[in-house]
Amino acid sequence: MKKPLIKVQKKEFAPIEKNNSRRQFLKMGSLAVVGSGLLLACSSDDDFAEPVNPGEVFDLGSGDVGILNYAYALEQLEAAYYTAVLNGSYWMNGASAVEKKMLEDFYNHEVIHREFFKAAITANAQANQVLPELEFDFSGVDFGNRDSVLSTAIVLEDTGVSAYNGAGKLLANPDFLVIAGKIVSVEARHAAAVRSIYLESDTAFAGDSIIDSNGLDLVSTPNEVIAAVGATGFITTEFTANNLPTG
Repeated sequence: MKKPLIKVQKKEFAPIEKNNSRRQFLKMGSLAVVGSGLLLACSSDDDFAEPVNPGEVFDLGSGDVGILNYAYALEQLEAAYYTAVLNGSYWMNGASAVEKKMLEDFYNHEVIHREFFKAAITANAQANQVLPELEFDFSGVDFGNRDSVLSTAIVLEDTGVSAYNGAGKLLANPDFLVIAGKIVSVEARHAAAVRSIYLESDTAFAGDSIIDSNGLDLVSTPNEVIAAVGATGFITTEFTANNLPTG
C-alpha cells in the first residue's frame, strides 16, 4: 500500500481572487511565448501517471508531468497564502505602503504561476492526471500580525526557491527547464524582497541560511520539500508523490 506523504483532513476554503489576475496572466509576454511551446511539448505516454480512479488518492505522477504537478501544488499553496494575506487585517490596515505593494505583487505573480501550470498540465495530460485544486488551512497564521505574515512568507518563498533548484535537474524536456528557470528567478526576487524588508539586515536578502559556502542557493529534493510543507499543516488535501523522478 502506498503511504501518502501528505494526508490530513480536508477543510473548506474559498479564496477571493483579484479581478485582474487573468489579464495579468495573459500579459506575461515571455512566459506566454515560451509557454505556447510547452503546451505542445509533452506528448510521450511515459510522462503520464496512470489515470486515477474516483475516490483514489491522487499521485503527482511520473516524468515531467509529475514534476509539473509538483510545482503546481507549490504554486497553489503560495497563491492561496497571499490570497489570505490580502484579505487579512495586517495588509488592509497595518502594512506600510511598500509592504502592501510588495505583497500584492507576490499575490499577482503566484496566481499567474498557478494558472500557467494548470493550463500547461491540462494541455499535456488527461483530466484525471492533473492535480486537483487543493484545500488549505492557514489557521496557524495570524493575518493581523506583521511578524506572522512576513515570517511565513519568508519560509514559503525560501522553500519555493530551493524546490525549483532541486526539481530543475529532474526535467527531461528543455522547454520545461526554461520555464522553471524563469519562475524560480521570480521566486528568488520575492524571497530577497521580503527578507530585506522584514529582517532589516544588509545581508538578509542572501544570508547564510539560504546561500551555501560556494555562494549558491540551497537545493531541496521534492521529497524534502513535500515533507516540510506537509509538516506545516497548510495543505489539507491528501495526495502522494510516490512516482516522481529522483535523478
